[in-house]
Amino acid sequence: MSESSPGTPSRETSEGRHQAGAFDIRVFIASLIGLYGVVLVVTGLVGTSEEELARAGGVNVNLWAGLGMIAFAACFLAWARLRPVVVPEKPDAAEDGADEGDAASH
Repeated sequence: MSESSPGTPSRETSEGRHQAGAFDIRVFIASLIGLYGVVLVVTGLVGTSEEELARAGGVNVNLWAGLGMIAFAACFLAWARLRPVVVPEKPDAAEDGADEGDAASH
């Protein structure tokens, strides 16, 4: 079994299969939405004028949208952490048999 540090993107399971880790699409989605959420929270806290608040009915839309996006990103990260995608080490046996049969028939 190979040695891997906790920060590596691919973790090995006991069966020789790897978890997708950082290469899981849910991690990319969470990272992008979380980044946009942080930008909106900072904009809502620092760059909101009284005129903008009046136009939005007194609601700091940037702040609330940013907090919602951060919460959504946290849910995606939790989902990716709790239900990781497991990548098999070798292709399925059915695929190997199909490839060998195709090569023999030609």
